[in-house]
Amino acid sequence: MPNNRIENLAKVACTAAGAIWGLYWIPLRAVNAAGVNGSWATTLFYLVPLVLLFPIAVIRWRRIIDAGWPLQWIAIPAALALVLYSNAFLYTDVIRAILLYYLTPIWSALLARAWLKETITRSRIVAIGLGILGLFVMLTADQGMPIPKNAGDWMGLISGLFWALAANVMRRESAQNTFDVLVTWFFWAVIFGLVLALLPILDRPKIPEVGQVVGILPWFIPVVLFLIIPGFYAIAWGVPLLNPGTVGVLFMTEISVGAISAALLTDEPFGMREILGVGLITAAGLTEAITIVLSTSFSARRQNRN
Repeated sequence: MPNNRIENLAKVACTAAGAIWGLYWIPLRAVNAAGVNGSWATTLFYLVPLVLLFPIAVIRWRRIIDAGWPLQWIAIPAALALVLYSNAFLYTDVIRAILLYYLTPIWSALLARAWLKETITRSRIVAIGLGILGLFVMLTADQGMPIPKNAGDWMGLISGLFWALAANVMRRESAQNTFDVLVTWFFWAVIFGLVLALLPILDRPKIPEVGQVVGILPWFIPVVLFLIIPGFYAIAWGVPLLNPGTVGVLFMTEISVGAISAALLTDEPFGMREILGVGLITAAGLTEAITIVLSTSFSARRQNRN
């Protein structure tokens, strides 16, 4: 178990990482607007950090290989979550991608029940109910069934499921070296990004020209060095040190930052439906932590009375 100082640093790291993820869509859409379209933009988003980290990866290659499948089982679902989430920003509205991704309390509870045989507590049932209600609010159009309306919606929804799986594996394999997790994470993200770009799964965007990629690098490399790599390192280091409820609460900064930035920087719809969806899905993520705080406070009062 980490000591209090390390645990507090992990909380700060996850809070900052959540805020960074809330701004994540801005450089991604800028790459897309510069002519590196669709899944190629996502692939470049992870290829550049992988190339920048390659010299260190060469030094640690034997340790990465020796880590075996436990390391890969962290990286593969995490990379799938990343690639699907990134593509969601390019194929649907920002706030829809974020909120559909943040239905993770539902997936986490169901995975914990199916995989770890954990009891689904009353607080988790409430969280699932709030999450489903938020899903209905976000997906119910003026007419029709409350289902994802496009590929971006589906990718946002499915990415949350893969992230819930990845977070559970990270906690089970918390002894893995953070840098090894990060490099392997980026590696698989590049692989999955290429698969989506090359196969007729989405819209098969045009392969970018070398000049387009080179033209992006002067501003994109600083984004990678100061935003992407630190943000993902914070996640890979901090998540295994904290319990699931705490991580879920700390990552809620992404919803706030993402919603505010999307409202300010895009002309996408952001009305009462979106505000209500933000509130319900945020409440779903906070339910377990609030329940723990209230039950602890209630128990302390009972002990004081006795």
